[in-house]
Amino acid sequence: MPDVPEFISLNGPDNVGKTTQLRRLARRSPLLQPLGAVHEHDPERWERVAGPGYARWWFETSTTKELTGMLLAGHTNRAAAREQGRVGLLDRGLPMLLAVSAATCALKESLDVSAALKRVTGLAAAASPPETALLLLPSMDPDIAYALTSAREGRPWTGSYPAYQRLLHQTLVRQAELGTYHAIVVCEDRSVEEIHDELVRQLPHALPVSVPAEGDPS
Repeated sequence: MPDVPEFISLNGPDNVGKTTQLRRLARRSPLLQPLGAVHEHDPERWERVAGPGYARWWFETSTTKELTGMLLAGHTNRAAAREQGRVGLLDRGLPMLLAVSAATCALKESLDVSAALKRVTGLAAAASPPETALLLLPSMDPDIAYALTSAREGRPWTGSYPAYQRLLHQTLVRQAELGTYHAIVVCEDRSVEEIHDELVRQLPHALPVSVPAEGDPS
């Protein structure tokens, strides 16, 4: 597959539609291999922090180095699961993992997102497989973005999560300003089909296609 990367990642805040769009991409060809999220590729480590105390561990007791290290370890394992000759589809690629860690760091340590992003990026010095990273944003307006994604949760976000989501949006926008993503797709007032069509158009290469993408009720 000339000019097609080893990995394509969809990135963006919670409830923006990454999983739906990844399913649609995967249906385009058996050469596209869904690889899921990082915690699926390092289950023992993530299971140790899961449970009722997960939010406290994430937002209070974990260190930036620990959280970043866990995210990157899962990312490395996930990349290794790609089969020869297939394109790995990533639910949150490396840029998004760094954004997640940076937003958490900014929240816990009262840093601005640029400083937090610089610190986290410094912890990710090891080489990572190249990926085509696409960013999905619910809206460029942070208040509208938060309103849209929080409404889709089905229950109120509580504790540190609302502040974290706002910082995450700021971090993603900052990354976009720095040219981290190959393309940005704003999802506000657009259907699943319209978003999918733009994602495919924004890819800097042709996808292998053997099965037409069908509509997705979700």
